[in-house]
Order: sequence, then C-alpha cells, then structure tokens
Amino acid sequence: VQLVESGGGLVQTGGSLRLSCAASGYIFSSYAMRWYRQAPGKQRELVAHITTGGSTNYADSVKGRFTISRDNAKNAVYLQMNSLKPEDTAVYYCNADLLVVPGTKVDNYWGQGTQVTVSS
Repeated sequence: VQLVESGGGLVQTGGSLRLSCAASGYIFSSYAMRWYRQAPGKQRELVAHITTGGSTNYADSVKGRFTISRDNAKNAVYLQMNSLKPEDTAVYYCNADLLVVPGTKVDNYWGQGTQVTVSS
C-alpha cells in the first residue's frame, strides 16, 4: 500500500493549486486523513485534517484559504490551496490511517511528498 501524491508545482503569490493523494493497492477502509508540510529548516507541521465523516480542522495559518476534502470510494484526499503566499512554500505530505486487512490493526501511512513553491 502506498499513498501517491500529485499536484504540486510553482505558482505566483495569490495563485491556487490543488493537491491530490490516493492510496494504491487494496484498502479495506480509510479513516482520518491529513496533509502536513515541511519548509526548509523547519519542523513538519499539520496543515489540515479530515475525518471519515468529513469533519475538518485547519492550522490557523491556512484557515479560510485551504480546503481539505476526501473521496471515500477512491480512498483519496485533496487539498485545495487558494490565495497562496510565499510562506506556504514547502514539501506537502499526505498522511492517512488505513485498514488494509479486516480484523487487523489500522496503520498510519505517509506519501512521498510533493513540492509547492510560491514565488513573490
């Protein structure tokens, strides 16, 4: 099982990007899904979180600009990023709690990361 991300790139200040992350391989069920980011020289931080039922939480720095969503049928999570700022520049990682085999434990998985660069 892998989480495969796409959608990063270079954008000007004020622009938008949409990140996607989908689980490859057989997944029995997906639970909480998240987006993190890590800027150079900084610790990885939680950007947004979404539950199975669709409840969401955001870091204060992105509230009102970013929207997390999911497609449970595709075991996918998305991050719509609007009004981007240079300080949003980072590698963005998706993270998910997945149940691969029924009756076993839920494990936590990470994507490989996708670079988002916002130019001033």
